[in-house]
Amino acid sequence: MVSTPAIVLSSMRYRESSKIVRLATLDLGVQSVIAKGALRPKSRFGAALQLLSEGTAMFNYIDRRELHTLTTFDPDRIHLGLTSDLAKFAGGSVVAELMLRFAPADRHPESFELVRRALDLLEAAPTDAVETITLRSVWQLVGVLGFTPSLTQCARDGNAVPADGPVAFSPAEGGVLCTACGATGETRTLPDAARRDLRALIDPLAPWPLLDERHAAAHRRLFAHYVEYHLAEGRPLPAMRFWLARSWTAS
Repeated sequence: MVSTPAIVLSSMRYRESSKIVRLATLDLGVQSVIAKGALRPKSRFGAALQLLSEGTAMFNYIDRRELHTLTTFDPDRIHLGLTSDLAKFAGGSVVAELMLRFAPADRHPESFELVRRALDLLEAAPTDAVETITLRSVWQLVGVLGFTPSLTQCARDGNAVPADGPVAFSPAEGGVLCTACGATGETRTLPDAARRDLRALIDPLAPWPLLDERHAAAHRRLFAHYVEYHLAEGRPLPAMRFWLARSWTAS
């Protein structure tokens, strides 16, 4: 039996009265558990297993088993501020989806803490900051999982690229390309301002970039293409698709 801080990433009905829940855990990475009887009127879980809830999970962990039995989930944060605001919920959902799909089933405290911090920031955010917080959170989550894009040297041959000015960017190659490499393959031009904004989104210590609706949409598309090449491997990402479908920037 293990007890660990956890975040509910997804849940689905199982048979008549139970749920299968995917948890991000501090001590064991992403794990699948079955909450038996969770849908019964007098379930001991109550409303604790809502999407994006945080708490302490206790479950019967057996190494190399794909599904474990959840015995208790004591919630610390339900994040009602996320579930009552569509823009915040969309941001939290795409962060949770990335964690669910790509984080390891082993201890990885960096990604767990990043998701927890992202949910806290989104819940407290003013409307005009939700888009930027989501973009920074997803880029940084991809980074701690080992897929930070190269922005200072060519992703193909390692040569230095100019620090300023527009540059070729290849999602497939994993970042910016030098002039020679940028002349071949599928690339897009990353304007100087967009490149500075991307640096700021990736760097947790940088000031928040100011993104209007058009530029925020471009950054969402860039991120989605990057994830498609490096992580998704053709698998659908419903939360990301929803996040891409409309603007979340306050007018």
